[in-house]
Parts: sequence; structure tokens; C-alpha cells
Amino acid sequence: MGFLRIRTTVDERPGRLASLAAALAHRGGNILGLSVQTDTEGTVDEFVADIPATPDTVREALEAAGGRNVTVVPATAHELTDEPTRVLLLASRLRTMPWRLPELLAELLRADDARWVYGEAVSDLPDPTLLVVPVAPRRAVRLRRAELPFTLTEAARAASFARLAQPAPEESGAADRAVKLADGVEVTVRPLTSIYREAVRDLHDRCSPESRRFRYFTSMPALPPRVFDQLCDRNRGQSLVAGHDGQVVGMANLMFTNDPGTAEMAFLVEDRWQGRGLGTAMARMLVRAARDLGYAEVRATMLADNVRMRRLLLSLGATLGYTEDPGVIEARLPVGAMVSA
Repeated sequence: MGFLRIRTTVDERPGRLASLAAALAHRGGNILGLSVQTDTEGTVDEFVADIPATPDTVREALEAAGGRNVTVVPATAHELTDEPTRVLLLASRLRTMPWRLPELLAELLRADDARWVYGEAVSDLPDPTLLVVPVAPRRAVRLRRAELPFTLTEAARAASFARLAQPAPEESGAADRAVKLADGVEVTVRPLTSIYREAVRDLHDRCSPESRRFRYFTSMPALPPRVFDQLCDRNRGQSLVAGHDGQVVGMANLMFTNDPGTAEMAFLVEDRWQGRGLGTAMARMLVRAARDLGYAEVRATMLADNVRMRRLLLSLGATLGYTEDPGVIEARLPVGAMVSA
């Protein structure tokens, strides 16, 4: 008998997790821990199991059950501690000893090595066994874990953990943020609530059919009340409105999804306010909100001819890919990719 940590990428199909669990049980395995994570190639199921089988045998069994990119490494009984309790204890230690951030990050992610890096080495690295966690514009912690690649979910956990060691941001108010655009005009960004129902309706009236088509994939002349209520529902997501001179001139929406670790964002900016940096500013706010909520990735679906949106997301570090619909593109943005202010 031996403890193994097992990871496999899976397709999001009903019964897939049951098939993997059955494959482990057929080899005499007892699943002692399970987590679901997000990574670049899809959803990753991670098991900690006590199983009387070799890593190669386990890998073959899971591949036969539909798993992809199966990785099996030895584990210890120490890894069977309650994960939320372990993370809270590490967070408590970090609050009292922030200078030990690299060491505690290594313990959080069970990394082989962790050290400070300075200068330009704070961007994404092509090696999946290396993870760079930005702490300041020119300072980061670099983690290495030779046998088990890091996932996007782990990158999000590390980024959130590192923020505990940083001073609180000095903001005039989390619910009311002033944004100065490229031309010097200042707008105010606030959370979307029901009091903006009429202002959002007027925003839709002023937007061109093309702008509405880019947002909703149809030139929706008015936002249905049911959809507006969903955008205001904090259990479904977080939405922002940008105001100037008594009018709402832009709206940004971050909606939670059934995909573990993933949120989806979308924007509607009045035509005369486009190209002035408002969409980029609101996108950054949404990505930071997603990070604070524990999401690993933000996605956006757009029409292929939405050139402005494509440029915006690429500037933030997103990758683009086509969907089954040739006229629709999906952008994927790991929350750790956006490190600049």
C-alpha cells in the first residue's frame, strides 16, 4: 500500500468523475482526497489515494477511463490533513511573518524550491514546473516543482496568498472609483445596482446596433428586465457601471460559471466613449475582482469581427482560440497574467 497524488485532465461530461473513481477502486485504491482545478487544457481532477498499485498501472487505468495528461507522484500521510485548515494556518503564519513569503508559498503548493527574483523575470514562463508569483512590479517569488506541473488554480491561490503579505491598497472607497481616461476625462465606476435600471436602459438606447451586437450577439434594442436583474444579482456575479455627467456610459459584467475556477466577463461601452481606455480600465477591475474571489481564469466570448475587444484582451495577456462556431472566438485570461497597474 502507498499514498499517491494523481492528476488527470478530464472532459466535462456527466459521469466522467465516477469513471475515474471506479478505475481507481478497481485497482484497490481508496480515495482520501479530491479537488477540482482549472488549467489551460481544461478541468483537472486531483486525487490523493491509498492504492496498492504502481504509478504506471494507475496511469494506464485512468487513461483507459478517459483521463488525459495523467500524472502520478508519491504522496505522504502528511498531505492528508484538511486542506482549508492547512491553508488558514499558513495564512496566519504569513500575517505575522510576511518576510517568510517564499518559504510559506512553497509549503502552500508543496514546491521543491522557492526564492525571490528581481527585475524583469516576473512574466509567465513556458516551463509548467515553474511558477512566478508577482509581489511588486519588479519583485516576485519563483517556485519550482519538478514532478507536478502547476495549474491555473494553483497560480490563483498563490497570487491571493501573496497579497496577504502586502499592505492594504489605499483607495478612496471600494464602491466608488474615479478613473481618468487617456484624454484626461474622468469617469466614476460603481457597482451595478437596481437604481441604475433606467440609466442602463438609456445606455442601450444610445449604443449603435453594432455595439449591442458585439455585446449580445444580436442587436438587442433593450435589455430585458430579467437579464438586468441577473446582472445585479451578487450570487451570479459582479457588475460595474461607469458614469459621467449623470449618464451611464459603460457597463462591465463578471458572471460566475459552472466551470470550476472560471468566471466570464463582457462589456458594453457607448460608441462615443470607445477607444478612450474605459473598457480596459473596467476589464482590469473585473480581473482583480475575479482574483479576489478565488477564480483562476476569466474568459470572454466574442464575435470574430469584434476587433476592438480582441485587442483589449490581448493587451491584458489573454490567449484567443476559435470555438465550434467559426464566427465566435473565446479569450482565456489567467488572473495572474495581468500584473501591471
